[in-house]
Amino acid sequence: MLTGVLTGVLATVTTLAAGPAAATAAATAPAEPTDSVSGLLTRLRTLYQETERAAEAYNAADEALRKQTADTRRTDAELTTARRALERGRDEAGLLARKQYQGRSELSPYLGLLLAPDPRRALDQEHLLARAARERAGVVTRLQTAEKKADALATASRKALDRRKALLAGLRKQQDTVRTRLGEVERLLASLTAEQLARLASLEKAQTAGAQSQLLGSGALGGPRTPTAAGAEALRFAVRQIGKPYEWGAEGPDTYDCSGLTQQAWAAAGREVPRTSQEQWATLPRVPLDRLRPGDLVVYFPEATHVALYLGDGRVVHAPRPGARVKVSPIAANPLLGAVRPDPDGGPLKTYTPPELPEGATDGADEGFGGTQPADTEAR
Repeated sequence: MLTGVLTGVLATVTTLAAGPAAATAAATAPAEPTDSVSGLLTRLRTLYQETERAAEAYNAADEALRKQTADTRRTDAELTTARRALERGRDEAGLLARKQYQGRSELSPYLGLLLAPDPRRALDQEHLLARAARERAGVVTRLQTAEKKADALATASRKALDRRKALLAGLRKQQDTVRTRLGEVERLLASLTAEQLARLASLEKAQTAGAQSQLLGSGALGGPRTPTAAGAEALRFAVRQIGKPYEWGAEGPDTYDCSGLTQQAWAAAGREVPRTSQEQWATLPRVPLDRLRPGDLVVYFPEATHVALYLGDGRVVHAPRPGARVKVSPIAANPLLGAVRPDPDGGPLKTYTPPELPEGATDGADEGFGGTQPADTEAR
């Protein structure tokens, strides 16, 4: 996950308030020459953000494909049941036709009624006649209903299959886009010297430290808070994943991407959240930064392409980007968009002990300049 720079709390708020047009204009502003360290950093950040945007689009397509596949299976199962019911209806209709052919339909009881010498027997025969007529009408109605249901489900099954094929094609397109962006990153990194890579990491660290100091100094995060019981469990899960590699499209247990980590962390706490960072931002309740509590999800970039779990004390735990591992970073390591809360109905714990961080939890640059995953890496 690429790391951006929070150039200042007021500047960030102003840019976000101006809307997507302003954010787009800022992103497309002329960059510094790519032969300078700052120019290289800008270029890498742009490529990483494009990669993550494509990766989250892949995640969305993958999730839609899963749902469509499940829907197709349900429809096919219903179609199988409907076809069995249709066969039973046809068997009943065939039996009725044979009875009529053999003279055992309602025609025979009717003749018996006309010829019966005993009035009571005649009434019994009339009752049998009415019952036979009802049975025949019931067979015809059931057959017609079964035929209509089978036809409707057959149409729905064909549409579901077509939809699944379209989603699969979209998924492959997103895979290709991610691989293309990762390939560009790899080629750029491969062209850099060890000295340039070291200077990039140093510049990134300095800029992040400055942005973090400015954010904390502004008081925007408010005072210390405790998580809910679910939030504490989500954080314990996330901390246990520290050190595991980033892999786009991955949801664990051995590798994660950013939204895969946040989704699985909250799933471990018994809460279902959407698969992608954009959906998490769009559907979960927003929470101001000055009310942020541990366990909340912090969302980054104007297009909500990165997400992390707030650890407390101005830090987050996240899966940064290809080439990096799940780690703890300053909250200002990326340009903040806002925060959302998966459990707005939960009450904060009265007492809370933060999870113990493993050794090296904060090691490594968020940019992951040490290298990236191969561009042809298969997601899941």
